[in-house]
Amino acid sequence: GIIAKERLEAHRLIEEFMIQANVAAAETLEEKKSPLVYRIHDLPTDAKIAAFAEFLQTIDIKWHIGERPQTNKFNKLLEDIRGGDYDQMVTQMVLRSQAQAIYSDENLGHFGLNLAKYAHFTSPIRRYADLIVHRALIRALKLGPDGLGDENAARLEEIAEHITMTERRSMAAEREATDRYLAIFLADRVGAEFEGRIMGVTASGLFVALAGSGADGFVPISSISEDYWVLDEAAMEIYARGSGKTYALGQTVRVRLKEVTPLQGGLLLEMLSDPLPAPKGRAAARKKLDTEGRSPRGRGGPPRRGKPKFNKKTLPKHKRRSRK
Repeated sequence: GIIAKERLEAHRLIEEFMIQANVAAAETLEEKKSPLVYRIHDLPTDAKIAAFAEFLQTIDIKWHIGERPQTNKFNKLLEDIRGGDYDQMVTQMVLRSQAQAIYSDENLGHFGLNLAKYAHFTSPIRRYADLIVHRALIRALKLGPDGLGDENAARLEEIAEHITMTERRSMAAEREATDRYLAIFLADRVGAEFEGRIMGVTASGLFVALAGSGADGFVPISSISEDYWVLDEAAMEIYARGSGKTYALGQTVRVRLKEVTPLQGGLLLEMLSDPLPAPKGRAAARKKLDTEGRSPRGRGGPPRRGKPKFNKKTLPKHKRRSRK
């Protein structure tokens, strides 16, 4: 079977110690005026903040976009909605609004951790960035002959770009391997029904994470019903023109496993749950758009007929995030 790894208080405590060690390494090297590779996480872009604020407006949460983004503001929002109807939905949208963490020889701070200085130090066996920092400390503190050499010190910008690229490549490989193992595990469950949660909404269909296994599957929009479905990108949902009923990001649904392609790590799902009633705040506006023959973003269209083609080439956005 597949068992989700339990996250204990001890894990959080150790993680906090590791973060403080990473901060101490960066601060020490800066004090010694030593070159180093930082782990940076830039502020969200204006475009992402605007899209995030537009989404929050659809669920009656105000977010001022004119001010500089603040980590504490995001944390307070997550605390306020925890356990509520929009918990999962808002959490996913917060993650999507963020920039990806990268390595750099220039310090821009770490927005996600709300830290002015941050480097990776605690895992020199498995990460080259940490090994560079260890060697820089050996050199800066005069701890022996194995310090950072002049040649590598002069190439830190190039090294940072390279290890950022290789990190993303290895993360993609890890995800693909996991998807394939999950597909193999579920290959003999075709026809079975599962509880799941909508984790991605696109014009072509819905990505659903299955409860228990963590596997992701795809529900083609053409297979949901005979309705004319429209994508509302701001609200991250699709709605049926006429009735206004919706499938939305974060919604809990029941699905049936229709097809498994282990080599691609793909799962094709059939939607069993009915859509939710039209949201009160948006029903009138959508009815007007429907009458005028327009969609919220000019997207959507009549459902395609015939057997849906399934080829998992893209990754749901909820998986596109970088490690700290």
